[in-house]
Amino acid sequence: MGLITGWARPAALALALAAPAAAAEDDWLHHLALQLSDGGEAAMQEVLNVAANVSRYYSGNAEEVEIRVVVFGAGIDMLRADRSPVLERLKAFEQSMPNVAFIACQNTIDTLERIEGAEIPILPMAGRVEAGVVELITLDEAGWTIVRP
Repeated sequence: MGLITGWARPAALALALAAPAAAAEDDWLHHLALQLSDGGEAAMQEVLNVAANVSRYYSGNAEEVEIRVVVFGAGIDMLRADRSPVLERLKAFEQSMPNVAFIACQNTIDTLERIEGAEIPILPMAGRVEAGVVELITLDEAGWTIVRP
């Protein structure tokens, strides 16, 4: 865990210690993290397509899947309330796919706020983590499958 420092270390340690017990309890539950760090509507649609397809596949097979879309860098536009090109589709996800969570990188938000000189409006449906890449590392170490469509 040399890469994880500061606030994330206790959380990562707790996840690492709980991972074997959690795995034994939810062998039937699949875990997928999708990385979105590219800008543009096409990249956003691709991530949403993958999330929807995976969710439908497991649902159709009477299995559960938990999906987290971890968004950072240029991909953060997807979660911006003021200019997301996929806003309507995100609203549909919120209503019909509660197993899909969207996570915004606070480092990216802070950087954009410094550049733009104003608060960045992130959709209320999005959770936040201090660092998107650290979140992906933590999820990987907890046994999640990480995919960058």
